[in-house]
Parts: sequence; C-alpha cells; structure tokens
Amino acid sequence: MITEKYQVKGMTCSHCVDAVSTEVRAIPGVSEVTVDLASGQVTVSSAEPLDVQVLRNAVDEAGYEVVTS
Repeated sequence: MITEKYQVKGMTCSHCVDAVSTEVRAIPGVSEVTVDLASGQVTVSSAEPLDVQVLRNAVDEAGYEVVTS
C-alpha cells in the first residue's frame, strides 16, 4: 500500500471535500481518500504509485487544483 499527500487549492466547505473525495476515489487502484479541509491536504492510499497527472485531472474535474510545491 502506498500513501501520498497532496495540497489542493480552493476547497472551502464539506461539499468541496465530497467532490474531491468522489473524483479521486474513482481513480483505478485508489483504496482510500482522506481530505483535511482546514489544511487543504488530501491523503491518497493506493495499491500502486499514482500518475500525478491522473490525480490532477480528477481534482480538476471536481473544480479544484493540486498545488505544486
């Protein structure tokens, strides 16, 4: 199991958390998604390493943006 953390910009409410969680959870191989609204941090667990662009596309589909550090 691989767990990675990402910073997501633009989330302000529980609807945002639900939207991001739903889109990221739909990525093949993702087993768990945890979103911390206060920090904007999204923690993703998956069987294999995720393609970051696939994750970015999922978050974008939800209406938000992965912030690059």
